[in-house]
Amino acid sequence: MKKTLALLLAALMLLSGCSGGSTGDTDSASGDAGDDGLREISVVLDWYPNALHTFIYDAIAKGYYEEEGLKVNVQFPSNANDAMSLVAAGQAEIGLYYQQDVIIARANQDVPVKSIGAVVQGPLNIVLSLAEKDITSPEDLVGKTIGYAGTELSEALIRSIMAYVGADSSDVEMIDVGFDLMSSMTTGNVDATIGCLVNHEVPQMEEEGFDVNWFELDDYGVPTYYEGVFLASDDTIENDADMLRAFLRASAKGFEDVKADPAAALRTLLDNQNEENFPLSETVETESLNTLLPMMETADAAFLSQSEACWQENIDWLLDQGLIDQAPAISDVMVDLLAE
Repeated sequence: MKKTLALLLAALMLLSGCSGGSTGDTDSASGDAGDDGLREISVVLDWYPNALHTFIYDAIAKGYYEEEGLKVNVQFPSNANDAMSLVAAGQAEIGLYYQQDVIIARANQDVPVKSIGAVVQGPLNIVLSLAEKDITSPEDLVGKTIGYAGTELSEALIRSIMAYVGADSSDVEMIDVGFDLMSSMTTGNVDATIGCLVNHEVPQMEEEGFDVNWFELDDYGVPTYYEGVFLASDDTIENDADMLRAFLRASAKGFEDVKADPAAALRTLLDNQNEENFPLSETVETESLNTLLPMMETADAAFLSQSEACWQENIDWLLDQGLIDQAPAISDVMVDLLAE
């Protein structure tokens, strides 16, 4: 995690001296309208198009952003932290990233970004294993190997769930497998992994013929957290809040369409997939969307809503785990634009 933050800080220093970049021209960055009178903005995704982004593509196709005076240019990340670094450096207006990483970046590096809306109301990250390993809870991890992507956050998550059941993190062996999470399981190199997502890797492995088990982290002492949040820079929030509100309103209309007709909305996504880098399986994405919909809006939380309590719980947990040195103020990590 420290390595990731150092790279992020270096990227910010480099990008802050650039006048253009891959997110669009300077007219877009300055907020000027194009020939059609629409304000062009860049939205950097957390990954290539998948079921999580269906509402964005629906809103584009239905003209909801245009109705709000916006032309949304979707950008895929070249590096894992692009959604945060490009937004912080003023090279994109909005990014889709992860709640706990936002807290860490703000607390440890004072990266000038805040969440403006929660896209997923709970964690998608799980501990995943082949069913034959008979791992269904943290107790079953004792004496086992866990593959992960080498981040301090994953190590902290394992420490936390093991402590919750009265075990110790030394009772498991963590193995850095990089991004080869699924193959490290299917080849027998590790017994389980942390970092796979319940909406993606589970249906993908099942489609490939594997029987799997998994359990959720917030069942075992980890606070519930937002897996995806929309980010904007402090400067944009202060000086261009109306644009951000317009984006959120149009995104919410797209989500209403996805709820009303998931199959039609998913077809729009599939038509906009990036086949060269991340080809989609309709079966996998259908299952993914079925998993996501009840997590993107719940009986207690509307789509894009976020609570100060959730942010504070995660700040406290990260501080307790030693991943941040001091607790940032809630107002430094989130803002509720739609309530203003």
